[in-house]
This record gives sequence, C-alpha cells and structure tokens, in this order.
Amino acid sequence: MRYNERELLSLARQPAEKAAEIRMRVPKKGSVLKKRLVKLVVNFLFYFRTDEAEPIGALLLEHCRITKEEENVFSISFIEEPERKYCFECATEEQCQEWVEALKRASYEFLRRSLIFYRNEIQKMTGKDPLEQYGISEEARFQLGTHRQ
Repeated sequence: MRYNERELLSLARQPAEKAAEIRMRVPKKGSVLKKRLVKLVVNFLFYFRTDEAEPIGALLLEHCRITKEEENVFSISFIEEPERKYCFECATEEQCQEWVEALKRASYEFLRRSLIFYRNEIQKMTGKDPLEQYGISEEARFQLGTHRQ
C-alpha cells in the first residue's frame, strides 16, 4: 500500500479510538517485550516510544488476524505474511479483551462489511442507494460477495 508519510504522521496525531501503554514485541529475531504507547486511529495501529511524540511504526489493520494468545496477550499477524507477528501484553485480561475487540472492529474487513450492511439498510428504507450520489455504487469493493485482494 502506498501512503504519504506526512499524512500518516498527521493521522497519528488525531484523537485515538483507544490508546494505552502496553508491552509490545515486534517480529524481529531476538526482539523482546518493550513498553510502548499504542494508539488506534481509524484502521491504523500506531506505536510510540513512551517518551516520544512521533510514532516509530504503524500497522494497517488490513488482511490481518487478531488473536488472543494467552490470558493477557494478543497478537496481530498478517494473512499474506504469517511470520510477521506482533505480540502485545496487557496489564489485565479485561484490557486484553478490550483491545482485541477494538482492533477487530477497526479492521478494513469489518468496516467494509459494516458499510455494506448499512448501505443495504438505507436502501431498504429509502429505496435509494446512498453511494450512488458519490458515483461509487458499482465499485466491486462495495458489493456483497466480493472480496478485495
């Protein structure tokens, strides 16, 4: 995916849907759990050193699996690169569950399914396709039964 670094930094400064200091391990050999500020904004998960304002990384929550590993641990892995697995250790079981649910709701796939569901509901109520006014109603990504690759 292409992105503009300036726009990504601007997005990282936006208010978060969820943010916390939790321990994180990146998928590098020999990597250990380190305390990071983790911030969910739309469908990006930014991570920061706890004493810095600029993110050191960002994960786009697209084509990924969010998995509860242990009591306080969850992971994010990518379908096309299963070896690229990020692990997160929360302070409590409850905090871990909240993160898993928030990340699943923020994924591209969830957002797409929600858009299609609400599009269909609006169309049933009004008889009009709400995406038609934007000229995107025929795009494959907004159709049922299609999957964007």
